[in-house]
Order: sequence, then C-alpha cells, then structure tokens
Amino acid sequence: MKRKDIIEFVVGDMEFGGITRSDYDGKRIKMKGGLTGQKVRAVVKKTREKTAETRLLEVIEKSSLETEDVCKNFGICGGCSMLSVPYEKQLEIKKNQVLKLLEDNDVSDFEFEGVVGSPKNHNYRNKMEYTFGDEEKDGPMTLGMHKKGRHIDIVTVDDCLIVDEDFNTILKNTLEFFKKEGLPKYNNKTHTGYLRHLVLRKGENTGEMLVNLVTSSQIDYNLDKYVDMIRSLELKNNKVVGIINTINDSLADAVVPEKVVVLSGRGYFYEKVLGLKFKVSPFSFFQTNTLGAELLYSEARKYAKESIGRSHEIGESQETRDWQKLRSEQETRDEREIRSEQRTRNEREIIFDLYSGTGTIGQIMSDSAKNVFGIEIIEEAVDAANENAKINGLKNCEFIAGDVGEKVKELRDRGISPDLIIVDPPRAGIMSKAVVDIAGFDSENIVYVSCNPKTLAINLSEFEGLGYKVRKVKLVDLYPNTGHVECVVLLSRYIND
Repeated sequence: MKRKDIIEFVVGDMEFGGITRSDYDGKRIKMKGGLTGQKVRAVVKKTREKTAETRLLEVIEKSSLETEDVCKNFGICGGCSMLSVPYEKQLEIKKNQVLKLLEDNDVSDFEFEGVVGSPKNHNYRNKMEYTFGDEEKDGPMTLGMHKKGRHIDIVTVDDCLIVDEDFNTILKNTLEFFKKEGLPKYNNKTHTGYLRHLVLRKGENTGEMLVNLVTSSQIDYNLDKYVDMIRSLELKNNKVVGIINTINDSLADAVVPEKVVVLSGRGYFYEKVLGLKFKVSPFSFFQTNTLGAELLYSEARKYAKESIGRSHEIGESQETRDWQKLRSEQETRDEREIRSEQRTRNEREIIFDLYSGTGTIGQIMSDSAKNVFGIEIIEEAVDAANENAKINGLKNCEFIAGDVGEKVKELRDRGISPDLIIVDPPRAGIMSKAVVDIAGFDSENIVYVSCNPKTLAINLSEFEGLGYKVRKVKLVDLYPNTGHVECVVLLSRYIND
C-alpha cells in the first residue's frame, strides 16, 4: 500500500467526532467518515508500517445499520452523517462513544444517567447558514451546503430533513429569485461577485423568523423586490419578523458583519426557553435545537439544585455510603419534609456562570440562587445577557465582560465567592491553566455543560487531579442524525476523613 492508492474495505469501529478505524492488509486504517459495516472506496493519504490514513471517496455498500429514509443529498452534503441510522441506535452509538472517551481518560466511578433523545429528530434546527456557489466549476448557481470533503463545491439542499419546511421554502425561492435577476455569486478565489450567504434563524417556541442575506458591496442593487418576494411567501410554521442585509467584503469564507442594514421589520427575533424570553440578534449564539436545549438546561438545573447548600462526602468508605443509603430509605415522611424545607432555605446561594455567552443557563438557574454572576469575554454577548435579564425581570443576575480569572479575582475582592460554578465552554474546552484557576475558586460543586465530549473528558481528568470527583454524567442529544452530542456533568470537591 502506498500514497494515492485506491483501496476498498469494510468500515470498522466508529469513534466520537466522526473518525473510523478499520483493518485492511494488516494495517489499521484511520478515516474521517463512514459507518460500521459499510463497504467503502478510499484513497490513501499517509501510510506507515502498521497504520494508514485514508480519505473516503464513496460508499459501495450500505451498512446493516442503515434502514431509515434519507434526503436526496445524503452522503453528498456534509451535514448528516447518521441520517440513515434509526434514532435509538444513534443514541446508543453516542452513549458508547462518550463512555469510551471517559474511560480512556481514567474518569470512572460515577453515576451514568444515560442519554436523553431530542424531542424532535427531524426539522429541529433553528438556524442554518447557506452558501451561494456552484456544484461544479462554472456550473449554474447553487445555494446550500459544502459537499462533504470539498471546500468549494456547493450542493443545493432544498429537501433537508433536519430543518423546518419553511427554511427549504425560503432557500428555493431565494435561489430562483436571484437566478432570474442574473446577479453573480461571490467567488472566493477571485473575490469578485455579489451573493455570499443566506442565514435563516427562527424561534421554535415563538414562530418568529429572521432572514439574513449576506452580500458584498461590489454591486449597488436595490433589494426591495427581494423583500417583497419573501413577504409574499406562504410559510407553514413561522412568520418573518425581520429581513436584513449583511454587507461583508472580508476575504474569509465566513459571515463577517461589517455592516448590517435592516430591510424590513426588525433586526432580531424572540425565543422562549423554559418560561424565559430571549432577544436573539443575527450573530448572537443560541442553541440550534431549542427543544433539546430545554432538556439540556433542565438537566443542568437539576444538578445545580441537587448540589446547592449541601455537603457531598466524597471519598468515604463504601460501608458509609451503604449506611447513608439505608438511613435515607428509613427516614420518615416528616423527616424528609423537614430536610426538604431546610434545603429550600439553603438554595439561595451564589452561582458563578463561567463562559456565560448570552446568559441563558445563568438566567434559568437564577430562581434557586441569591445571585448569579456570569463572566464572558465577548462584550456583545454580555450586553445581550444583561438585556435579556432585564426583559425577564431578573434582578439577581449580573453579567460581566472580561477574562474569567481576572473577573473572579475582582469578585473575590468584593467579598463574593461561589457556592456553585457552572461552566459551558466553547468546543475547544477549558484551557489547562483555566482549569487550575476554576479549581482554585473553592466552589464545592461544579456543573460542566459540554458540546465536545473529547475536550470534556480531558478537562474532567484534570479536575479530578485537582481535588474534584465526577459524580454524575448525563447526555442530551441536541444534534440528531449527526455525530455530536451534549453532556452535563456534576463534580464535587473531595472531603476526606
């Protein structure tokens, strides 16, 4: 086997993050993509004595796992890697992958509370970012997603199964409109052209939708006709409350809001989560699966309420834990009620919401806290968090812009220390130095919410080396038909005899 060889093999083990490992010709083959049991054709990228890396070219034979209906672009579009697999099987695969990651990082002896599926495994996404382009060089204009493994080719995804039907309607009509108008797509190589992206966002619980057309400034085109076209569409589930034009002349193939013009309505929409109302701007972060996020935040809130105001005697003998379990079972109803009342009185504590983003989790936790202090380095997100706290009438929430370590020190100088820390970092996880800082904040408990189990497993191992113990782990699937999943973890500081 040598570089550029084309080989065929049956896909073996699937790892979290979409990597598969298979056996072929005495070597362990690493490949991005594929499902266990598929027969595939791949090109060799690198080869060593016992291993090789390949790039998937095509699926020759389906896996026995694949029994579900798919869209016409499945396997071409890079969006849904597991759409063909029954949803219950997807959850099982994700569960096993996350548990393997934790095991590989020596995180063990915790209570695993299983995986919760999304309330909707189709039509669940509340945000999509589409790109104008072509499927083949100099071909007709397309609007959709990048082809799997391709940086340039764009496939029109007008029958996508994971978005609202109204998204598909707006995509189809937008593409048709601009084809008739004869306006050119933006070329990322020559940096010429006009049409760049279409970003659609909606409130699952409010039905409000925002349409964001992203263009360059190279053509002076009046978008009034486009606004009229969007306004004339008969949508099934949503109402367009705002149409905006983002002008972006950045060379990067990304939506950069250099200038934003509101063409019609307003430049934001509202969403409701667990009884709270949130104003969502075109570029602010918000979970892409609202109903799934409600489950995720409910689990995080449950862990927070469970931990606030109580000592966790981690590190005790098994005999002591068994005795406590027996004693708990023997408690009278009156004793349990008294303990519950005491716990309720104690649940007026200080919560630090680190990497707080637009403050969604912190605000949801605020009903069981004396004060919530959210810290986030992105100022626009902090402004949104404070505005949303005002909208919801939450006077015990304060969101602060700045570095986590520096701002926590300032809070401590004010005599404020956390009883509970909530962390919800970006996909890159928490940097090792920040893990040390957070462990040094002396909170008895930490609730860690993660969108990346790989970095989560590393961070949990680091926290355990700094005096914390992972007590509970639960998975919540916010990304059906893909390889991703969210995790909620409760950690408590060791108390030694």
